[in-house]
Amino acid sequence: MILRKTIAGQLLQLLALIIIHASCHTLTSAKTVNPGGGELQQQPQLEQQQPIQGLPEPRAYMPDSQNLDFVYHDHEELTRFLRATSARYPNLTALYSIGKSIQGRDLWVMVVSSSPYEHMIGKPDVKYVGNIHGNEPVGREMLLHLIQYFVTSYSSDQYVKWLLDNTRIHILPTMNPDGYAVSKEGTCDGGQGRYNARGFDLNRNFPDYFKQNNKRGQPETDAVKDWISKIQFVLSGSLHGGALVASYPYDNTPNSRLLKGICRSSALCAMFQTYSAAPSLTPDDDVLKHLSLVYARNHAKMSRGVACKSATPAFENGITNGAAWYPLTGGMQDYNYVWYGCMEITLEISCCKFPPAYELKKYWEDNQLSLIKFLAEAHRGVQGFVFDPAGMPIERASIKIKGRDVGFQTTKYGEFWRILLPGYYKAEVFAEGFAPREVEFVIVEQHPTLLNVTLQSSKPYLVASSVASSVTTAKTRRVNDKLQLAAD
Repeated sequence: MILRKTIAGQLLQLLALIIIHASCHTLTSAKTVNPGGGELQQQPQLEQQQPIQGLPEPRAYMPDSQNLDFVYHDHEELTRFLRATSARYPNLTALYSIGKSIQGRDLWVMVVSSSPYEHMIGKPDVKYVGNIHGNEPVGREMLLHLIQYFVTSYSSDQYVKWLLDNTRIHILPTMNPDGYAVSKEGTCDGGQGRYNARGFDLNRNFPDYFKQNNKRGQPETDAVKDWISKIQFVLSGSLHGGALVASYPYDNTPNSRLLKGICRSSALCAMFQTYSAAPSLTPDDDVLKHLSLVYARNHAKMSRGVACKSATPAFENGITNGAAWYPLTGGMQDYNYVWYGCMEITLEISCCKFPPAYELKKYWEDNQLSLIKFLAEAHRGVQGFVFDPAGMPIERASIKIKGRDVGFQTTKYGEFWRILLPGYYKAEVFAEGFAPREVEFVIVEQHPTLLNVTLQSSKPYLVASSVASSVTTAKTRRVNDKLQLAAD
Protein backbone atom coordinates (compact mmCIF):
# COMPACT_ATOMS: atom_id res chain seq x y z
CA MET A 1 0.00 0.00 0.00
CA ILE A 2 1.25 3.45 -0.88
CA LEU A 3 0.78 5.45 2.39
CA ARG A 4 1.32 9.02 3.44
CA LYS A 5 4.32 9.08 5.71
CA THR A 6 3.21 11.60 8.32
CA ILE A 7 1.05 11.05 11.40
CA ALA A 8 -1.27 13.80 10.21
CA GLY A 9 -1.73 11.98 6.92
CA GLN A 10 -2.55 8.72 8.72
CA LEU A 11 -5.15 10.47 10.89
CA LEU A 12 -6.75 11.98 7.78
CA GLN A 13 -6.93 8.53 6.16
CA LEU A 14 -8.58 7.11 9.30
CA LEU A 15 -11.11 9.95 9.30
CA ALA A 16 -11.77 9.37 5.60
CA LEU A 17 -12.44 5.67 6.17
CA ILE A 18 -14.92 6.51 8.93
CA ILE A 19 -16.73 9.01 6.69
CA ILE A 20 -16.80 6.62 3.72
CA HIS A 21 -18.01 3.76 5.92
CA ALA A 22 -20.84 5.90 7.24
CA SER A 23 -21.83 7.18 3.82
CA CYS A 24 -21.93 3.69 2.30
CA HIS A 25 -25.08 2.93 4.32
CA THR A 26 -26.93 5.82 2.66
CA LEU A 27 -26.24 4.81 -0.96
CA THR A 28 -29.05 3.47 -3.09
CA SER A 29 -27.57 0.23 -4.33
CA ALA A 30 -28.42 -2.79 -6.41
CA LYS A 31 -27.23 -6.36 -6.15
CA THR A 32 -24.96 -7.50 -8.95
CA VAL A 33 -23.34 -10.89 -9.44
CA ASN A 34 -19.57 -11.13 -9.49
CA PRO A 35 -18.78 -13.05 -12.71
CA GLY A 36 -15.71 -14.42 -10.95
CA GLY A 37 -17.87 -16.08 -8.30
CA GLY A 38 -18.23 -15.38 -4.60
CA GLU A 39 -20.62 -13.22 -2.67
CA LEU A 40 -22.85 -10.57 -4.22
CA GLN A 41 -21.29 -7.09 -4.30
CA GLN A 42 -22.99 -3.74 -3.70
CA GLN A 43 -22.95 -1.31 -6.63
CA PRO A 44 -24.59 2.15 -6.99
CA GLN A 45 -27.77 2.09 -9.08
CA LEU A 46 -26.76 3.35 -12.53
CA GLU A 47 -28.52 3.81 -15.83
CA GLN A 48 -26.79 1.25 -18.05
CA GLN A 49 -26.64 0.43 -21.71
CA GLN A 50 -26.93 -3.06 -23.14
CA PRO A 51 -23.70 -5.08 -22.76
CA ILE A 52 -21.60 -5.47 -25.91
CA GLN A 53 -21.75 -8.93 -27.49
CA GLY A 54 -23.86 -10.33 -24.63
CA LEU A 55 -21.11 -10.11 -22.01
CA PRO A 56 -22.00 -9.53 -18.35
CA GLU A 57 -21.39 -6.11 -16.86
CA PRO A 58 -17.99 -5.45 -15.23
CA ARG A 59 -18.14 -6.60 -11.64
CA ALA A 60 -18.25 -4.18 -8.74
CA TYR A 61 -14.88 -2.80 -7.70
CA MET A 62 -13.01 -4.59 -4.91
CA PRO A 63 -9.90 -2.64 -3.88
CA ASP A 64 -6.57 -4.41 -3.53
CA SER A 65 -5.21 -2.92 -0.32
CA GLN A 66 -1.67 -4.07 -1.10
CA ASN A 67 -1.38 -1.89 -4.20
CA LEU A 68 -3.29 1.38 -4.20
CA ASP A 69 -5.18 3.45 -1.67
CA PHE A 70 -7.70 6.24 -2.22
CA VAL A 71 -5.25 9.09 -1.67
CA TYR A 72 -3.49 11.52 -3.98
CA HIS A 73 -0.14 10.25 -5.20
CA ASP A 74 2.77 12.55 -5.92
CA HIS A 75 4.99 11.86 -8.92
CA GLU A 76 7.37 9.59 -7.03
CA GLU A 77 4.49 7.52 -5.65
CA LEU A 78 2.78 7.41 -9.04
CA THR A 79 5.99 6.20 -10.67
CA ARG A 80 6.50 3.57 -7.98
CA PHE A 81 2.96 2.24 -8.44
CA LEU A 82 3.27 2.03 -12.23
CA ARG A 83 6.63 0.26 -12.06
CA ALA A 84 5.42 -2.17 -9.42
CA THR A 85 2.28 -2.95 -11.42
CA SER A 86 4.28 -3.51 -14.59
CA ALA A 87 6.63 -5.88 -12.74
CA ARG A 88 3.76 -7.73 -11.09
CA TYR A 89 1.70 -8.11 -14.29
CA PRO A 90 4.25 -8.40 -17.12
CA ASN A 91 1.79 -10.24 -19.39
CA LEU A 92 -0.85 -7.51 -19.13
CA THR A 93 1.10 -4.25 -18.88
CA ALA A 94 3.92 -2.30 -20.47
CA LEU A 95 5.27 0.97 -19.12
CA TYR A 96 6.89 3.64 -21.28
CA SER A 97 7.55 7.36 -21.24
CA ILE A 98 6.56 9.64 -24.11
CA GLY A 99 8.84 12.44 -22.88
CA LYS A 100 9.51 14.67 -19.92
CA SER A 101 7.93 17.76 -18.43
CA ILE A 102 9.82 21.03 -18.23
CA GLN A 103 11.06 20.10 -14.76
CA GLY A 104 12.18 16.65 -15.89
CA ARG A 105 9.30 14.46 -14.74
CA ASP A 106 8.50 11.50 -16.98
CA LEU A 107 5.19 11.47 -18.84
CA TRP A 108 4.43 7.84 -18.10
CA VAL A 109 2.05 5.76 -20.23
CA MET A 110 0.85 2.35 -19.10
CA VAL A 111 -0.40 -0.05 -21.76
CA VAL A 112 -2.97 -2.51 -20.43
CA SER A 113 -3.76 -5.36 -22.80
CA SER A 114 -3.31 -9.09 -23.24
CA SER A 115 -0.71 -8.04 -25.84
CA PRO A 116 0.96 -5.08 -24.14
CA TYR A 117 4.21 -5.02 -26.15
CA GLU A 118 2.79 -5.87 -29.56
CA HIS A 119 0.23 -4.21 -31.77
CA MET A 120 -2.62 -6.64 -32.28
CA ILE A 121 -3.45 -6.63 -35.97
CA GLY A 122 -7.04 -5.61 -36.61
CA LYS A 123 -7.59 -4.59 -32.98
CA PRO A 124 -7.82 -0.90 -32.05
CA ASP A 125 -5.59 1.24 -29.83
CA VAL A 126 -7.39 3.60 -27.45
CA LYS A 127 -6.19 6.02 -24.80
CA TYR A 128 -7.01 8.08 -21.72
CA VAL A 129 -5.15 11.26 -20.77
CA GLY A 130 -5.44 12.73 -17.27
CA ASN A 131 -4.30 15.82 -15.38
CA ILE A 132 -3.68 18.06 -18.43
CA HIS A 133 -4.51 20.84 -15.98
CA GLY A 134 -2.30 20.20 -12.95
CA ASN A 135 -4.88 21.32 -10.39
CA GLU A 136 -7.51 18.87 -11.70
CA PRO A 137 -6.14 15.56 -10.36
CA VAL A 138 -9.28 13.45 -9.84
CA GLY A 139 -8.83 12.00 -13.33
CA ARG A 140 -5.20 11.24 -12.50
CA GLU A 141 -6.27 9.07 -9.57
CA MET A 142 -9.18 7.50 -11.46
CA LEU A 143 -6.77 6.31 -14.15
CA LEU A 144 -4.47 4.72 -11.59
CA HIS A 145 -7.44 2.85 -10.13
CA LEU A 146 -8.58 1.88 -13.63
CA ILE A 147 -5.16 0.30 -14.26
CA GLN A 148 -5.42 -1.63 -11.01
CA TYR A 149 -8.97 -2.71 -11.77
CA PHE A 150 -8.00 -4.04 -15.20
CA VAL A 151 -5.02 -6.10 -14.06
CA THR A 152 -6.73 -7.53 -10.98
CA SER A 153 -9.96 -8.35 -12.84
CA TYR A 154 -8.62 -9.91 -16.05
CA SER A 155 -8.85 -13.49 -14.80
CA SER A 156 -12.22 -13.12 -13.08
CA ASP A 157 -14.26 -10.56 -15.07
CA GLN A 158 -15.39 -11.74 -18.51
CA TYR A 159 -16.07 -8.21 -19.75
CA VAL A 160 -12.60 -6.98 -18.79
CA LYS A 161 -11.00 -10.06 -20.34
CA TRP A 162 -12.85 -9.46 -23.61
CA LEU A 163 -11.85 -5.79 -23.62
CA LEU A 164 -8.16 -6.45 -22.95
CA ASP A 165 -8.04 -9.36 -25.41
CA ASN A 166 -9.40 -7.16 -28.20
CA THR A 167 -8.04 -3.69 -27.40
CA ARG A 168 -4.74 -2.03 -26.48
CA ILE A 169 -5.43 0.57 -23.83
CA HIS A 170 -2.83 3.33 -23.32
CA ILE A 171 -3.21 5.34 -20.11
CA LEU A 172 -1.34 8.61 -19.46
CA PRO A 173 -2.33 9.43 -15.85
CA THR A 174 -0.70 12.86 -15.80
CA MET A 175 0.21 15.13 -18.70
CA ASN A 176 1.11 18.00 -16.37
CA PRO A 177 3.07 16.63 -13.39
CA ASP A 178 4.77 19.98 -12.78
CA GLY A 179 1.45 21.76 -12.37
CA TYR A 180 0.20 19.07 -10.02
CA ALA A 181 3.29 19.50 -7.84
CA VAL A 182 2.28 23.07 -6.94
CA SER A 183 -1.46 22.46 -6.64
CA LYS A 184 -3.21 22.26 -3.28
CA GLU A 185 -5.69 19.65 -2.11
CA GLY A 186 -9.07 21.09 -1.18
CA THR A 187 -8.91 23.95 -3.70
CA CYS A 188 -12.07 23.82 -5.79
CA ASP A 189 -11.46 26.90 -7.93
CA GLY A 190 -8.60 29.10 -9.08
CA GLY A 191 -5.61 28.65 -11.33
CA GLN A 192 -2.72 27.64 -9.08
CA GLY A 193 -1.18 24.56 -10.70
CA ARG A 194 -3.40 24.71 -13.79
CA TYR A 195 -0.53 25.60 -16.10
CA ASN A 196 2.80 23.94 -16.80
CA ALA A 197 6.07 25.19 -15.27
CA ARG A 198 6.34 27.94 -17.92
CA GLY A 199 2.82 29.22 -17.32
CA PHE A 200 1.21 27.69 -20.43
CA ASP A 201 -2.26 26.16 -20.49
CA LEU A 202 -1.58 22.80 -22.19
CA ASN A 203 -5.17 22.53 -23.40
CA ARG A 204 -4.69 25.74 -25.40
CA ASN A 205 -1.33 24.68 -26.88
CA PHE A 206 -2.25 22.45 -29.84
CA PRO A 207 -2.65 23.43 -33.51
CA ASP A 208 -6.18 24.67 -34.14
CA TYR A 209 -8.59 23.92 -36.99
CA PHE A 210 -10.24 27.35 -37.08
CA LYS A 211 -7.40 29.78 -36.50
CA GLN A 212 -3.62 29.88 -36.24
CA ASN A 213 -2.38 29.19 -32.74
CA ASN A 214 0.74 31.27 -32.14
CA LYS A 215 1.45 29.97 -28.64
CA ARG A 216 4.90 28.42 -28.38
CA GLY A 217 4.78 24.64 -28.26
CA GLN A 218 5.56 23.11 -24.87
CA PRO A 219 7.47 19.88 -24.14
CA GLU A 220 4.36 18.21 -22.76
CA THR A 221 2.19 18.99 -25.79
CA ASP A 222 5.01 18.21 -28.20
CA ALA A 223 5.37 14.80 -26.55
CA VAL A 224 1.66 14.09 -26.95
CA LYS A 225 1.67 15.21 -30.59
CA ASP A 226 4.60 12.90 -31.33
CA TRP A 227 2.88 10.07 -29.46
CA ILE A 228 -0.38 10.21 -31.40
CA SER A 229 1.46 10.57 -34.71
CA LYS A 230 3.04 7.14 -34.11
CA ILE A 231 0.02 5.19 -32.89
CA GLN A 232 -3.31 5.12 -34.72
CA PHE A 233 -5.66 5.83 -31.81
CA VAL A 234 -9.32 5.22 -32.57
CA LEU A 235 -10.89 6.60 -29.39
CA SER A 236 -9.71 8.84 -26.56
CA GLY A 237 -10.91 10.48 -23.37
CA SER A 238 -9.32 13.50 -21.67
CA LEU A 239 -10.15 13.76 -17.96
CA HIS A 240 -10.69 17.17 -16.34
CA GLY A 241 -12.35 18.73 -13.28
CA GLY A 242 -14.45 21.77 -12.43
CA ALA A 243 -17.74 20.59 -13.95
CA LEU A 244 -19.76 17.43 -14.47
CA VAL A 245 -20.25 16.95 -18.21
CA ALA A 246 -18.97 15.12 -21.29
CA SER A 247 -17.93 17.71 -23.87
CA TYR A 248 -17.39 16.88 -27.55
CA PRO A 249 -15.79 18.64 -30.58
CA TYR A 250 -15.56 21.17 -31.91
CA ASP A 251 -14.20 23.26 -29.05
CA ASN A 252 -13.56 26.21 -31.33
CA THR A 253 -15.69 28.15 -33.77
CA PRO A 254 -15.02 30.49 -36.70
CA ASN A 255 -16.30 33.31 -34.47
CA SER A 256 -13.79 32.70 -31.68
CA ARG A 257 -11.76 35.77 -32.67
CA LEU A 258 -14.82 37.96 -32.09
CA LEU A 259 -15.43 36.39 -28.69
CA LYS A 260 -11.81 36.96 -27.67
CA GLY A 261 -12.05 40.62 -28.64
CA ILE A 262 -15.20 41.22 -26.64
CA CYS A 263 -14.38 39.19 -23.52
CA ARG A 264 -12.44 41.60 -21.28
CA SER A 265 -14.09 40.66 -17.99
CA SER A 266 -15.56 37.46 -16.62
CA ALA A 267 -19.00 39.04 -16.27
CA LEU A 268 -19.01 40.27 -19.86
CA CYS A 269 -17.75 36.90 -21.10
CA ALA A 270 -20.52 35.10 -19.27
CA MET A 271 -23.15 37.42 -20.72
CA PHE A 272 -21.73 37.11 -24.24
CA GLN A 273 -21.65 33.33 -24.05
CA THR A 274 -25.19 33.19 -22.69
CA TYR A 275 -26.59 35.01 -25.68
CA SER A 276 -24.13 34.25 -28.48
CA ALA A 277 -22.45 30.86 -27.94
CA ALA A 278 -23.64 28.34 -30.52
CA PRO A 279 -22.67 24.74 -31.26
CA SER A 280 -19.74 24.17 -33.61
CA LEU A 281 -20.64 20.81 -35.08
CA THR A 282 -18.34 18.26 -36.71
CA PRO A 283 -19.36 16.00 -39.61
CA ASP A 284 -19.44 13.20 -37.01
CA ASP A 285 -21.73 15.02 -34.59
CA ASP A 286 -24.02 11.99 -34.22
CA VAL A 287 -21.11 9.74 -33.22
CA LEU A 288 -19.55 12.24 -30.82
CA LYS A 289 -22.89 12.87 -29.12
CA HIS A 290 -23.36 9.12 -28.79
CA LEU A 291 -19.92 8.64 -27.23
CA SER A 292 -20.62 11.46 -24.76
CA LEU A 293 -23.95 9.88 -23.83
CA VAL A 294 -22.28 6.49 -23.27
CA TYR A 295 -20.10 8.08 -20.62
CA ALA A 296 -22.81 10.26 -19.09
CA ARG A 297 -25.47 7.54 -18.88
CA ASN A 298 -23.15 5.00 -17.29
CA HIS A 299 -22.03 7.59 -14.74
CA ALA A 300 -23.84 7.70 -11.41
CA LYS A 301 -24.85 11.38 -11.74
CA MET A 302 -23.67 12.99 -14.98
CA SER A 303 -26.70 12.28 -17.17
CA ARG A 304 -28.98 14.10 -14.73
CA GLY A 305 -27.49 17.37 -16.02
CA VAL A 306 -27.44 19.01 -12.62
CA ALA A 307 -25.40 22.22 -12.46
CA CYS A 308 -22.44 22.23 -10.08
CA LYS A 309 -23.33 25.72 -8.85
CA SER A 310 -26.38 27.93 -9.19
CA ALA A 311 -24.44 30.37 -11.38
CA THR A 312 -23.16 27.71 -13.79
CA PRO A 313 -25.12 26.14 -16.64
CA ALA A 314 -26.90 22.81 -16.45
CA PHE A 315 -26.21 20.39 -19.29
CA GLU A 316 -29.08 18.44 -20.84
CA ASN A 317 -28.35 14.71 -20.46
CA GLY A 318 -24.93 15.61 -19.05
CA ILE A 319 -23.33 16.41 -22.42
CA THR A 320 -22.44 19.53 -24.39
CA ASN A 321 -20.80 20.64 -27.58
CA GLY A 322 -17.53 22.29 -26.55
CA ALA A 323 -18.01 25.57 -28.41
CA ALA A 324 -21.62 25.84 -27.22
CA TRP A 325 -20.28 25.76 -23.65
CA TYR A 326 -17.42 28.18 -24.35
CA PRO A 327 -15.10 28.42 -27.37
CA LEU A 328 -11.37 27.85 -26.94
CA THR A 329 -8.39 27.82 -29.30
CA GLY A 330 -5.74 25.08 -29.30
CA GLY A 331 -7.69 22.33 -27.57
CA MET A 332 -6.47 18.74 -27.55
CA GLN A 333 -9.73 17.04 -28.54
CA ASP A 334 -10.11 19.04 -31.77
CA TYR A 335 -6.49 18.28 -32.66
CA ASN A 336 -6.99 14.53 -32.18
CA TYR A 337 -10.12 14.53 -34.32
CA VAL A 338 -9.06 16.77 -37.21
CA TRP A 339 -5.41 15.78 -37.57
CA TYR A 340 -5.64 12.04 -36.85
CA GLY A 341 -9.29 11.01 -37.03
CA CYS A 342 -9.32 10.01 -33.36
CA MET A 343 -12.66 10.55 -31.63
CA GLU A 344 -11.75 12.32 -28.38
CA ILE A 345 -14.17 13.47 -25.69
CA THR A 346 -13.37 15.83 -22.80
CA LEU A 347 -14.68 14.34 -19.57
CA GLU A 348 -15.30 16.80 -16.72
CA ILE A 349 -15.77 14.47 -13.75
CA SER A 350 -15.70 16.61 -10.59
CA CYS A 351 -17.36 19.89 -9.65
CA CYS A 352 -14.43 20.65 -7.36
CA LYS A 353 -11.10 20.75 -9.18
CA PHE A 354 -9.05 19.29 -6.31
CA PRO A 355 -11.46 17.75 -3.78
CA PRO A 356 -10.33 16.22 -0.48
CA ALA A 357 -8.83 12.75 -0.80
CA TYR A 358 -11.56 11.12 1.29
CA GLU A 359 -13.96 11.76 -1.62
CA LEU A 360 -11.89 9.79 -4.16
CA LYS A 361 -13.53 6.43 -3.44
CA LYS A 362 -16.94 7.89 -4.27
CA TYR A 363 -15.56 9.40 -7.49
CA TRP A 364 -14.27 5.97 -8.47
CA GLU A 365 -17.65 4.37 -7.79
CA ASP A 366 -19.31 7.07 -9.92
CA ASN A 367 -16.91 6.73 -12.87
CA GLN A 368 -15.82 3.08 -12.92
CA LEU A 369 -18.49 1.77 -15.30
CA SER A 370 -18.27 4.82 -17.58
CA LEU A 371 -14.51 4.52 -17.97
CA ILE A 372 -14.82 0.91 -19.09
CA LYS A 373 -17.92 1.15 -21.28
CA PHE A 374 -16.56 4.22 -23.11
CA LEU A 375 -13.45 2.34 -24.28
CA ALA A 376 -15.57 -0.53 -25.59
CA GLU A 377 -17.15 1.87 -28.10
CA ALA A 378 -13.97 1.55 -30.18
CA HIS A 379 -15.49 -1.72 -31.40
CA ARG A 380 -18.51 -0.01 -32.91
CA GLY A 381 -18.63 0.85 -36.63
CA VAL A 382 -16.40 -0.33 -39.47
CA GLN A 383 -12.91 -1.78 -39.53
CA GLY A 384 -10.76 -3.55 -42.08
CA PHE A 385 -7.74 -3.40 -44.37
CA VAL A 386 -6.70 -1.74 -47.61
CA PHE A 387 -4.56 -3.91 -49.95
CA ASP A 388 -2.82 -3.59 -53.30
CA PRO A 389 -3.51 -6.16 -56.08
CA ALA A 390 -0.79 -8.45 -54.71
CA GLY A 391 -2.45 -8.56 -51.31
CA MET A 392 0.11 -6.29 -49.67
CA PRO A 393 -1.13 -3.68 -47.17
CA ILE A 394 -1.21 -0.05 -48.30
CA GLU A 395 0.09 2.32 -45.64
CA ARG A 396 -1.40 5.82 -45.29
CA ALA A 397 -4.28 5.19 -47.67
CA SER A 398 -6.82 7.95 -47.11
CA ILE A 399 -10.43 7.12 -46.30
CA LYS A 400 -13.47 9.35 -46.04
CA ILE A 401 -17.01 8.41 -45.20
CA LYS A 402 -19.15 10.11 -47.85
CA GLY A 403 -20.84 13.17 -46.37
CA ARG A 404 -18.27 13.36 -43.54
CA ASP A 405 -15.38 15.55 -44.60
CA VAL A 406 -12.94 14.68 -41.83
CA GLY A 407 -10.95 11.70 -43.10
CA PHE A 408 -8.52 9.20 -41.62
CA GLN A 409 -5.67 6.98 -42.80
CA THR A 410 -4.55 3.37 -42.67
CA THR A 411 -1.70 2.12 -40.49
CA LYS A 412 1.50 0.58 -41.84
CA TYR A 413 -0.39 -2.72 -41.85
CA GLY A 414 -3.18 -1.25 -43.98
CA GLU A 415 -5.62 -1.24 -41.05
CA PHE A 416 -8.40 1.25 -40.46
CA TRP A 417 -11.22 1.80 -37.98
CA ARG A 418 -14.10 4.27 -37.85
CA ILE A 419 -16.74 4.54 -35.15
CA LEU A 420 -20.16 4.85 -36.81
CA LEU A 421 -23.77 4.38 -35.71
CA PRO A 422 -26.05 1.84 -37.42
CA GLY A 423 -26.91 2.77 -40.99
CA TYR A 424 -25.92 2.65 -44.66
CA TYR A 425 -22.63 4.30 -45.71
CA LYS A 426 -20.27 4.83 -48.61
CA ALA A 427 -16.50 5.10 -48.16
CA GLU A 428 -14.09 6.77 -50.56
CA VAL A 429 -10.64 5.14 -50.52
CA PHE A 430 -7.62 6.52 -52.33
CA ALA A 431 -3.83 6.30 -52.17
CA GLU A 432 -0.96 7.67 -54.22
CA GLY A 433 -0.33 5.50 -57.29
CA PHE A 434 -3.72 3.78 -57.09
CA ALA A 435 -7.11 4.39 -58.64
CA PRO A 436 -9.62 5.68 -56.09
CA ARG A 437 -12.48 3.41 -55.15
CA GLU A 438 -15.90 3.84 -53.57
CA VAL A 439 -17.36 1.02 -51.46
CA GLU A 440 -20.73 0.63 -49.78
CA PHE A 441 -21.35 -1.01 -46.43
CA VAL A 442 -23.90 -1.32 -43.63
CA ILE A 443 -23.36 -0.87 -39.88
CA VAL A 444 -25.41 -2.90 -37.40
CA GLU A 445 -25.78 -2.36 -33.67
CA GLN A 446 -23.91 -5.15 -31.93
CA HIS A 447 -20.94 -6.08 -34.11
CA PRO A 448 -18.39 -4.06 -36.12
CA THR A 449 -18.60 -4.37 -39.89
CA LEU A 450 -15.50 -5.95 -41.43
CA LEU A 451 -14.52 -4.32 -44.73
CA ASN A 452 -11.44 -5.16 -46.81
CA VAL A 453 -10.69 -2.98 -49.84
CA THR A 454 -8.34 -3.75 -52.73
CA LEU A 455 -7.09 -0.78 -54.77
CA GLN A 456 -5.95 -1.20 -58.37
CA SER A 457 -2.83 0.56 -59.59
CA SER A 458 -3.46 3.70 -61.61
CA LYS A 459 -0.59 2.55 -63.91
CA PRO A 460 -1.30 -0.96 -65.27
CA TYR A 461 2.35 -1.92 -65.77
CA LEU A 462 2.93 -1.46 -62.06
CA VAL A 463 0.60 -4.35 -61.25
CA ALA A 464 2.96 -6.98 -62.66
CA SER A 465 5.87 -5.30 -60.96
CA SER A 466 4.00 -5.31 -57.68
CA VAL A 467 3.20 -9.02 -57.94
CA ALA A 468 6.83 -9.90 -58.69
CA SER A 469 8.18 -7.84 -55.82
CA SER A 470 5.72 -9.37 -53.37
CA VAL A 471 7.83 -12.54 -53.20
CA THR A 472 10.86 -10.69 -51.87
CA THR A 473 8.80 -8.53 -49.52
CA ALA A 474 6.70 -11.30 -48.02
CA LYS A 475 8.40 -10.82 -44.70
CA THR A 476 6.45 -7.59 -44.27
CA ARG A 477 3.40 -9.75 -43.73
CA ARG A 478 4.76 -10.57 -40.29
CA VAL A 479 2.56 -8.40 -38.17
CA ASN A 480 3.66 -8.97 -34.61
CA ASP A 481 6.83 -6.88 -34.61
CA LYS A 482 7.78 -5.16 -31.42
CA LEU A 483 6.57 -1.59 -30.90
CA GLN A 484 9.91 -0.49 -29.42
CA LEU A 485 8.08 1.23 -26.61
CA ALA A 486 11.12 2.12 -24.58
CA ALA A 487 12.82 3.74 -27.56
CA ASP A 488 9.82 5.95 -28.17
